[in-house]
Amino acid sequence: MTAASAAPGRSHPKQGRAQQTYELLLDVAGALLAEVGVDRISTNMICARAGVTPPALYRYFEDKYAVLEALGRRLMARQNVALEDWIARHADQGLDALRDGIEELLRETARVTQSEPGAVWILRALHASPRLIHVRLESHRYVTDKLVEAYTRYLPDMDRDELWQRLRLSVELGFAADEMLQEETRVSEGTVLKSVARLLRNDL
Repeated sequence: MTAASAAPGRSHPKQGRAQQTYELLLDVAGALLAEVGVDRISTNMICARAGVTPPALYRYFEDKYAVLEALGRRLMARQNVALEDWIARHADQGLDALRDGIEELLRETARVTQSEPGAVWILRALHASPRLIHVRLESHRYVTDKLVEAYTRYLPDMDRDELWQRLRLSVELGFAADEMLQEETRVSEGTVLKSVARLLRNDL
């Protein structure tokens, strides 16, 4: 997945003040999501909190759903950086290193999610809105593809399609655990991540 992108027909600034404004709008939108939720947030509310005019926002975003999509893409892109760094550290060390490192990957992904303003509401939006479901689906498929690349050289006898499907299920379970940690206060992060890592390790 690429970094957060502007809505179709809108420009995505690459540098300078425009990039700062773009990131400011996303940071403010994430914080507002945590306060008011998906239904109540509006572009006018984002502009007022960010101290920018509506035309400035509409340079980059068509509407609030485009803002939510960019938030989702930014979160997923940051999670993907953690994934790619993890693969770079473990992929050349063998199958056991990949299996034994699953909890580390889950923990690093959770850390990225926890650091993102409004993350739990971003994730809810990616599940709930028909306009946004593709963002989550594309990202999870990307993660699956990267894991297949890492695992397949150590599992040459396994059918690649079967490996993809098994890893796709593992990816879904891992992200589900990550989302639960953003909402459920009656579970221990350490216990959840160890339990999920054990399940995933035993399945590969």
